This record gives sequence, structure tokens and C-alpha cells, in this order.
Amino acid sequence: MAIIRLYMTMSLDGYVTGPRDSMDDPMGIDGFRLFNWLDRRNDPGPNGQVYTEVMATRAVISGRRTYEHANRWQGDHHNGVPVFILTHNVPDEPAPGSVRYVTDVRECAAQARAAAGDGDVMVHGAGAAQALLRAGQLDELELHVVPVLLGQGRRLFGDLPAGHVDLELVRRLTTPPGEDPARQVTHLRYRVRRRGER
Repeated sequence: MAIIRLYMTMSLDGYVTGPRDSMDDPMGIDGFRLFNWLDRRNDPGPNGQVYTEVMATRAVISGRRTYEHANRWQGDHHNGVPVFILTHNVPDEPAPGSVRYVTDVRECAAQARAAAGDGDVMVHGAGAAQALLRAGQLDELELHVVPVLLGQGRRLFGDLPAGHVDLELVRRLTTPPGEDPARQVTHLRYRVRRRGER
């Protein structure tokens, strides 16, 4: 069964955008600095490895806000893979390209897993990640932690209800010493532990 994995770049203090993100400024104030590590996505090493894995995913789940702020990826996230937009309301206009709107989180996860086959499903967006986590449908988190403090913005896990989620660290990749500080990042992969697991 396909693994549903969140891929999210975040600041050390837990923000995925800077303050005042909008359609005109999708990453908010100073938020695009979180993506400086992507300048090295074609290099050998951790950043290139992670980027190659991202591009090998066979389906995408995104929250509606992320999708809209990303200008709908011009109808194609990567290589024409199916894109499932988790939304409260399906818009009147038809979905472009390989995009499908889904209102039920479990149905969204099931459709994405089926579309991915033996590949993985990439998740974008804080809202989608939290909805999948609450529904027990998020299998892993790949967090690209950038050593900056944004202080304000949109938090990755800002709207989770009280309770706890147990995670198991399964991989850690870091940029090598001496890398340009603006492009340093630590890639942390966690497996979501299900209730009753030891």
C-alpha cells in the first residue's frame, strides 16, 4: 500500500510561512527564505536525494489554501501525477489537468493511495497534514527544518486538538558542514506510530 508522507519545509520555530501570507504573497514576509535549500536540489548529497524522492512520488494531496497560494501549480504538480485537493467546498469550475477535488479526508487518502499504486503519496499544506493526521491517514512526515526563526506566520501544527501523537525518527539527513548558512537544512523523517504500537 502506498505511503502517505508529508513533505514540509519549516523554520526551527515551527512556521511554514512568514506572517501575512496571501495570494499575492504566498509565503508571507520573509517566508521564501525557507526554500533556499532548493537551490541545491540538483547537487549530490542530502538536498538532491530528498528532491529526487519528492519528484518520484506518484500522487499528491494538498490543502485547498496551499493549492490556491501556489497558483494551482498551473494544473500539474510534477510529471502529470494525480493531484487531490482536500477542500470543504468543491468549486463550480472544472478542475484543471489531473486535479480532483475531494471533501472527505478518508476518501481523499483512499483515492490518492489507489492512484499511487506501489509509489508514495506526497502531502502539501498544514491544513491537509493536520486533517490526515487526525483521521489516522498520515503515515510519515518528512520535515525540512531550516535554521531560521520566523517568529510569526502559519504554524505547521497550529490547529491540532489537545492530545498527543507519537512519532519515530527513521531518518536524518543534514547539509554538510561549511554549506552556505542560507542553504543549510536538516531533513527529518518520522513514522507516525499508531495507537497500541510499542
